[in-house]
Amino acid sequence: MLNVSKRNEPLVKHIYTADPSAHVFEDKLYIYVSHDLEISVPNNLDGDHYAMEDYHVLTMDDRSAEFVDHGEILHMKDVPWVSKQMWAPDAGFRNGKYYLYFPARDLSGVFRIGVATADSPAGPFTPEADYMGGSFSIDPAVFNDDDDEVYLILGGLRGGQLEKWSTDTYMPDGTGPAPHEPALGPRVAKLSKDMLSFQDKLMEISIIDTEGRPILAGDEERRFFEGPWMHKYEEKYYLSYSTGNTHKIVYAIGDNPLGPFTFQGTLLTPVIGWTTHHSIVNFRDKWYLFYHDSSLSDGVSHKRCVKVTELKYNADGTLRMIDPNLV
Repeated sequence: MLNVSKRNEPLVKHIYTADPSAHVFEDKLYIYVSHDLEISVPNNLDGDHYAMEDYHVLTMDDRSAEFVDHGEILHMKDVPWVSKQMWAPDAGFRNGKYYLYFPARDLSGVFRIGVATADSPAGPFTPEADYMGGSFSIDPAVFNDDDDEVYLILGGLRGGQLEKWSTDTYMPDGTGPAPHEPALGPRVAKLSKDMLSFQDKLMEISIIDTEGRPILAGDEERRFFEGPWMHKYEEKYYLSYSTGNTHKIVYAIGDNPLGPFTFQGTLLTPVIGWTTHHSIVNFRDKWYLFYHDSSLSDGVSHKRCVKVTELKYNADGTLRMIDPNLV
């Protein structure tokens, strides 16, 4: 597997990193990360203590090599519409260019999704002048299907504002469904050929149990909270995400990237710190899970570090659960 010099060690230690989005570009691993700052801000439900301002990219071109930080690839000062909080990013490739998708609060405090472009996967990235039309919430994830269609999946509750978008209009007092009602799912849409806009309106992904019933909003062991990620394995689509309050990465399987997805179980048990965020990638015929925790800062939730472990499948296509204390 990938070279990690010591058990459960961060990929880099010179800065705090979080929200790893891993991709293989040009036969090299690229991990796009948010950059946690050493600030003193009281914790609150809106996540103001996660005050990130820029993104970095880590690379590795051989499984026995160390990860290299290529430095800052985009900063909020270069994005006219951003007021604060550049949270978890992701990246994609098409048309000979690389695209960085990122959430941030606009000048009115509403989370939107921006996009920036570069000629190299290591950046630097040049942002578009405005956020993507029709975008909202947080945690964009790029999924390239085998038919060359590209999807953007996104969404996050509470600080991610997904509850406030039950209509096409942002509702500051929106609270989302009651505990006995179906939970909110992440949103998904195909990207345009130029990767700068949505082909269609964002639609909700349905997550159901094995009996075909929707996962309920009060089911915090299984319901979607934030951090969606999609990958494909043996013609099945895997949607994985954070449960929020119960601090797990769980997953569901479907036959179509638009859903529905049937809940399967836990992929990653709780890590050190409040948040949990991940990505999944195949690199040279092995599967890997990238994730973060707060071990580098002795448990400070907004000072995190990115880690990696091998991901394994059972014979029936389900994923083997990973305990971060045992990797």
